[in-house]
Amino acid sequence: AGHRNWKGAMWKLPIDKVSIGRQAWVFDESDTNVEAQKEVEAARENFVKNRFTQQHSSDMILRVQQKHKSGFNPEYTDPATSVEETLRRAMKFYSNLQLEDGHWPGDYGGPMFLMPGLIIACEITGFKLSEHHKREMVRYLYNHQNEDGGWGLHIEHHSTMFGSALSYLSLRILGEPADEPRIVKGRKWIHANGGALSIPSWGKFWLAVYGVYEWNGLNPLPPEMWLLPYWVPFHPGRFWCHCRIVYLPMSNLYGRRAHAPIGDLQRALREELYTEDYDSIHWPSQRNNCCAKDTYTKHNFIQNALWSVLFHLERFIPSFLRRKAIAETMDHIHHEDRCTNYIDIGPVNKVINLLCCWFEDPSSEAVKKHQARILDYLWVAEDGMKMQGYNGSQLWDTAFATQAFCESGMGEEFKEVMMRAHKYIDNSQVRDDSPNMSKYYRHWSKGAWPFSTRDHGWPISDCTSEGLKASLSCQRFDFIHPLADQRYFDAVNIILSYQNKDGGWATYENTRTGPWVEYLNPSEVFGNIMIDYSYVECSSACIQSMLTFKKRFPDFKTDVIKASVRRGIEFILSIQRDDGSWYGSWAVCFTYGTWFGLEALTSEAIKLIDDPKITERARVAVSKACSFILSKQREDGGWGESYLSSQDKVYSQSKDSQVVNTGWAMLGLLAAREAKAEPAISDSVLGKLKRGVRFLNKSMEKNGDFPQQHISGVFNHNCMITYANYRNIFPIWALGRFRSVCGEMEI
Repeated sequence: AGHRNWKGAMWKLPIDKVSIGRQAWVFDESDTNVEAQKEVEAARENFVKNRFTQQHSSDMILRVQQKHKSGFNPEYTDPATSVEETLRRAMKFYSNLQLEDGHWPGDYGGPMFLMPGLIIACEITGFKLSEHHKREMVRYLYNHQNEDGGWGLHIEHHSTMFGSALSYLSLRILGEPADEPRIVKGRKWIHANGGALSIPSWGKFWLAVYGVYEWNGLNPLPPEMWLLPYWVPFHPGRFWCHCRIVYLPMSNLYGRRAHAPIGDLQRALREELYTEDYDSIHWPSQRNNCCAKDTYTKHNFIQNALWSVLFHLERFIPSFLRRKAIAETMDHIHHEDRCTNYIDIGPVNKVINLLCCWFEDPSSEAVKKHQARILDYLWVAEDGMKMQGYNGSQLWDTAFATQAFCESGMGEEFKEVMMRAHKYIDNSQVRDDSPNMSKYYRHWSKGAWPFSTRDHGWPISDCTSEGLKASLSCQRFDFIHPLADQRYFDAVNIILSYQNKDGGWATYENTRTGPWVEYLNPSEVFGNIMIDYSYVECSSACIQSMLTFKKRFPDFKTDVIKASVRRGIEFILSIQRDDGSWYGSWAVCFTYGTWFGLEALTSEAIKLIDDPKITERARVAVSKACSFILSKQREDGGWGESYLSSQDKVYSQSKDSQVVNTGWAMLGLLAAREAKAEPAISDSVLGKLKRGVRFLNKSMEKNGDFPQQHISGVFNHNCMITYANYRNIFPIWALGRFRSVCGEMEI
């Protein structure tokens, strides 16, 4: 659709021509587009009306902006009668959501514990959020208050002390009065569940930083850990990067005992958050106090003994050693800030790093640069303004969308869309390693793709693989110029470097120590945070990317790639569950993991390995996996899995079929059919696939969009996260692959 001058909804997502892919919403007070404003307000009212049954926003502010920006607003009155027609409608709509720089933006919120840290950091450091931002934050927090008055760990979760106390605190900082009825209801939930003394450890940290909890009520976070030699098996440099880079600034502030000045609000909150007199609380006895409604990872004897020893030894740490440790942690913090252009690896360490810089020097350039990138993490939808789990999922979504469009067989019809998408993929590849990698415990970066933007820059195995696959997939079009060969070589080299000793691939780095360190997991609310484990998703993506690469460059490291693929396939086979599924760690859940497992076990991988024993093992694995997926199909032809599967590690059916789960299930079955890995299943599955096609066609809205249903992303087993683009990408991809593998079909 052509673009024209417009005046859209009040909130706008502009294009940043310097920081490619940056998402920073702005509020345009001069806007007078009444029609757009009415649409946004109607979406807000609809969300409030249904918020206890549909906690997930539909990302309507973005959709209203793009509709009014382009003038593209189809209303198909007749249902689509073929796969081609359904697919074309879906692709036209989704194309309209693409921004001019080539990426697809979208909501990446969901966790409720992120924004409170940002609000606290802004309050302490004097960063003035606009009244418009504050209003939308208040809207969001009230919209996601549960019926019982509390707030959950994420938007679909039951009420927890972590979510409730921090959300309550945030609303009070944002100016909500203590006698506001919803505030009163939240306070009643907190008191009824024992008060904020039982908030988990991360919540204790934030309350201490704001001055409404005492530091000696936390288990020790000694910054001296960073002075240990690296050969120590529990050195922080051996932890999963998200773990170490969150606890790095936490330990810095803990070592300083830093907190906000105590004012009237702090004194009021000291009364409101607790059921006993604040000054009479014996804080050390609260170190292991965690609300039963929050606990996911329980403390163990070894952990409690260690914390107790450290707690009693800390008084003997010499002041010069503490100063040295604080200086060492600040050095690592500044390195992380500079390497990510002050975006940082994620939202938690982003705002804690800001606080560390502020407590070091409130007038420093580092503080100013940090504050300039705060808006990168904020997203606004009809449910309000939230803090995202990253600075967006730009590259990840764009790489998936690009592959979906490539498999549709209609890429030529969407030439401009494909060119813009490939340009974003080109712009997002990381070109250089971070400086002093070994000193700061970094894996190399050159040739990798990040999850979001090149400014962010942290390399990830599966993002690199999906970026590589997407770029190579685009080479089927003569209107897209390939990247320089060396850039593809760099990508494959870093993928090879990521492979672990067990044959699998982790996320950002290799596994650096044993799983026994998980006994030291102090979070209480997350699982498997201590090391970077090998995952079926990362392993499958890396295998697929190398197979795609070999088609273009058959002579590059032939033996090395073959050996790597073999080890990877053996790893994937080894972790398949008895029921034929794979547990997915980064989305919901067994449907997602099993899709990735099936994608890896293609005839190309097995043919490359050329081993009869592995061929037979793969055949059996594919048969079991397909049987698992087929057994979960619902009467309406779709598939639907609940986030409880991720949490409980047992398959849990959702109330309704989900278009995202249906897309994954169909993609897995079609991968097996296309590979002819199991002819009997390939022959019998066609009818099931056709039912899936009909479900997707029936689910599609009149304008070609798909409905936003339940939350589909997850991390660390227990916290869900939004991928707003999945509702479009995976139905498109599944329909396109069906048409390619099975041919056209009347609906």
